[in-house]
Amino acid sequence: MKTTEEAQKLKVTDLDLFYGDFQALKKICFDLNKNEAAALIGPSGCGKSTFIRVLNRMNDLIPSCRISGQVLLDGEDIYGHIDVSELRTRVGMVFQKPNPFNMSIFDNVAYGRRMQGMKDKKRLAELVELSLRKAALWDEAKDRLKKSAQSLSGGQQQRLCIARSIAMSPEIILMDEPTSALDPIATGRIEELIGELKRDFSIIIVTHSMNQAARISDRTAFFLLGDLVEYEATAAVFTNPKDKRTEDYISGRFG
Repeated sequence: MKTTEEAQKLKVTDLDLFYGDFQALKKICFDLNKNEAAALIGPSGCGKSTFIRVLNRMNDLIPSCRISGQVLLDGEDIYGHIDVSELRTRVGMVFQKPNPFNMSIFDNVAYGRRMQGMKDKKRLAELVELSLRKAALWDEAKDRLKKSAQSLSGGQQQRLCIARSIAMSPEIILMDEPTSALDPIATGRIEELIGELKRDFSIIIVTHSMNQAARISDRTAFFLLGDLVEYEATAAVFTNPKDKRTEDYISGRFG
């Protein structure tokens, strides 16, 4: 059995984030284990998406953003001397709306590895197939790999974006409301997929659906006004929350 340190993939300690004078995140402490899915819930504007953008340094692109505290990935400070491109390979991101590139299905999945210098056609073909299989899209896409990714349905496009992330062999996949633009059937496919992806990756998913959080996550974090109010096993958060603010949100008294 792994010790806690061996199992731990990510550790965030006393994280503060400011946009100019506005403090968006306040003393956040958070951890994530290998092969674990964590859901982030809370009302709009509470800091969930801001927080996951910290984890692959997407907030670096915002000039007014200031961050203090510590974010460790396998014990290494991601705001230290780590190469940002390497970090974003290790920590992938899937966005709210599917954003396939305007190219073929095959080229979408192969793009990142080609940019890193992979030229061998056989290796690329194997990588594309494996990534599409892991994203539960191979059977639907194998006969149309040269067709535009725009020809796929919304749910298929989102699974393609997940395949594109998988192709980079990340350790963590961040998902920012990945099903909010999808119909219930496509949402169900993505939720099933997340359960399967945990075998190979750690996952953090931002969701407005408490039912979704309850279905797919091992632990759930409740954010409110920049505070991480509660972060516990999902069953405990939904059946026996420790903080009254969590209880009020889950029971629909606000948010």
